[in-house]
Amino acid sequence: NLEFWLACEEFKKIKSQSKMVSKAKKIFAEYIAIQSCKEVNLDSYTREHTKENLQNITRSCFDLAQKRIYGLMEKDSYPRFLRSDLYLDIINQKKGSSPL
Repeated sequence: NLEFWLACEEFKKIKSQSKMVSKAKKIFAEYIAIQSCKEVNLDSYTREHTKENLQNITRSCFDLAQKRIYGLMEKDSYPRFLRSDLYLDIINQKKGSSPL
């Protein structure tokens, strides 16, 4: 999910229309197309809306999908990360280390 969100942020910075078209197709194929290698969890409306946006590519063509994924990360991924052993280990190490 984070990779998709970051890819969308990079996409918005592209100036060249031809590069936007190429990158948009790549993002769709990699993250949004059904059974893509890094498919993100989107509802069918958002997936179809995004697919339709590829007919006329603009910097905002992934906005709805990006907004949905941000919401998922905010409500699910981030809270799970905060409860993860990895994060808790880092926090505990930080608490245990003395300041310089």
